[in-house]
Amino acid sequence: MKAVVVRAPMQYGVEEVPEPAVPGGGLLLKVAACGLCGSDLRTLRSGHRKVTFPWVIGHEICGTVEAIGPGYQGAWGEGDLLAVGPLAYCGACDFCTNGQYELCEGYREIGQAWPGGLAEYIAIPEACIRLGTILPVPTGLDPAYAAVSEPVSSCVHAQEKGQVGLGDVVVVIGAGPIGCIHVALARARGAERIVIADIVEERLKLAEAFDPDEMILASERDLVPAVRELTGGRGADVVITATPAPVASVQAVEMARKGGRILIFGGLPKDDSKPGVDLNIVHYRALHLIGTTIFAPRHQRLALQLMASGRIPADKLVTHRYPLSQFRSGAEMALEGKALKAVFLP
Repeated sequence: MKAVVVRAPMQYGVEEVPEPAVPGGGLLLKVAACGLCGSDLRTLRSGHRKVTFPWVIGHEICGTVEAIGPGYQGAWGEGDLLAVGPLAYCGACDFCTNGQYELCEGYREIGQAWPGGLAEYIAIPEACIRLGTILPVPTGLDPAYAAVSEPVSSCVHAQEKGQVGLGDVVVVIGAGPIGCIHVALARARGAERIVIADIVEERLKLAEAFDPDEMILASERDLVPAVRELTGGRGADVVITATPAPVASVQAVEMARKGGRILIFGGLPKDDSKPGVDLNIVHYRALHLIGTTIFAPRHQRLALQLMASGRIPADKLVTHRYPLSQFRSGAEMALEGKALKAVFLP
């Protein structure tokens, strides 16, 4: 079969590789669509601590059941169209046994622990069937949209934890796909006013399709005073950092109103993860610093429902589709920030 193989940072392409065997207790899927995630882009650029090259990447997956492995005990049969949550929770840590899967201490992920979905076929291991999130694609939802339920799920988790809701003024720092999802989700949760900021004008133009109330080009305006001005000096109820830029965390603390919530969503570079946040501001303004990562099964279920209902406009999120054979062209568009979300169709 054809698959995207990464051999070293910035050395990747479509190659012929053996089709995976049907795993015991698992499934073989014919991939219908696979999205290219921000973490995939980082792996292409500089590698990943959980990936040993050469490797097949891709964890935003939708596919049709092609074959069932011996001993399979799941609910899905041949021909079923499935959205694959790429996580397999450990099921044994304190958090899993308490039902808090989003805090699992030993989760594994397709595209890291197992070969990914940028291929014609993918083996779904038994662990992902038993301890993961495999869900049917809602009727009428395009497989290209179902494939990107994974990042939407993570955003659903973050805003649930940050209690984004009615009347909130929300500022999203970063106008990439994650920032745009957060704009749409904050709107769906009833936020009163939503502001998105970025240092790149082209990114803001892409985000315009999600109808934020205000857009701030942070390369031309000082972001913190701009937010203060827009909010009558009060600051934002919720600030979401949808960027790996360390300065965003500093700005988030400085622009949040008293008692505000700050969602640290974008992971920072490992060699620059201590950006010098003024904790006196956190202390005296009684701010809530909230970190989130991954998601639980309930978050993916809701993500698919939100996309199927149109409350998360997946048609605006997925801006580029490519056949798998054109992966290099699509990856270059994404690496250059010219594609909001690229999805590949084997």
